[in-house]
Amino acid sequence: MAADIAEQPAGYDRLLSAEHAGAIARVAAVIAERRPRHVVFTARGTSDHAALYAAYLTEIRLGLPAGLASPSAITVFGARPDLSDALVVGVSQSGGSPDLAEVLRVARASGALTLAVTNNPDSPLVRTAELSVDIAAGHERAVAATKTYTAELLALLMLVEGVRAGDGVLPAEERAALARLPELAERTLSDTTPAQLAPRYRFAARLVTTGRAYAYPTAREAALKLMETSYLPALAFSGADLLHGPLAMTDPDVPVLAVVGSGPGGQSMREVLPRLGERRADVVVVGSADVEATARMPVPEVDERYAPLLDILPLQRLALALALARGEDPDSPRGLKKVTATM
Repeated sequence: MAADIAEQPAGYDRLLSAEHAGAIARVAAVIAERRPRHVVFTARGTSDHAALYAAYLTEIRLGLPAGLASPSAITVFGARPDLSDALVVGVSQSGGSPDLAEVLRVARASGALTLAVTNNPDSPLVRTAELSVDIAAGHERAVAATKTYTAELLALLMLVEGVRAGDGVLPAEERAALARLPELAERTLSDTTPAQLAPRYRFAARLVTTGRAYAYPTAREAALKLMETSYLPALAFSGADLLHGPLAMTDPDVPVLAVVGSGPGGQSMREVLPRLGERRADVVVVGSADVEATARMPVPEVDERYAPLLDILPLQRLALALALARGEDPDSPRGLKKVTATM
């Protein structure tokens, strides 16, 4: 897991290379030409959080309604929704889950434009879809996904911005901003704060993660990593939903990881943090915002669209360090395997 985490800056650089950026641009151009009226994503696990990030991007940057499909509606209940005007995107590291392939098969049969975003270009998901994007993350050794998650985020970002450009090609200003990500990721990973904080939460019984907008998928992915590697019950809430009831369970014994950036989503979290303070909660802020908290895991300031590519890095390292502090083996989580086949 440590090796996979460390490879992420190189993964960003590889995906931004002319070869892979060009391939994504060609797919984006096809999508732009087809002009879908709405976008449906289908995914499981970690990829579900990448898909949620892409749904935010789609609605904010493209102005298209976007949502996440419920595969069981098709695979268990036999539903056949009319997706003729949709772009349906399957996001999967392995591309091997039968239910996701079935969603794309049904969508394509109904006239949808279908796209597979995966780390396995020879997978059933790719063979089912009309279009595909290779996230080019390379072999991932640990069961808990890290580098494939961030590769999905970056590929989906490049895809959406390419569609927005119309011809699939990212504007020069966008390319220049993205080119800084590998160095910023290296800088973020070099910070030792996650390892220093891990012993503090060694005996935690449960934990809460929270964030809004682009940061909400990060909060959900962080919770999943903590559950996978430390078997620590972790509940993820959007900052808005946290105030609608779950705030009541926070107290000094329930650590809160709050993802707070400097953009509009981060600004909206500023009404959440004082309420957590009233509960005397132990709050660690992750992100570029300089706000009062028990502790901070700082991340370089970037456009809020890019922040999830950096904010998740210290949280991955915290999950790794906490698992080791609790005497667990994060490379072999009990009961889990790399590919989970569901129907």
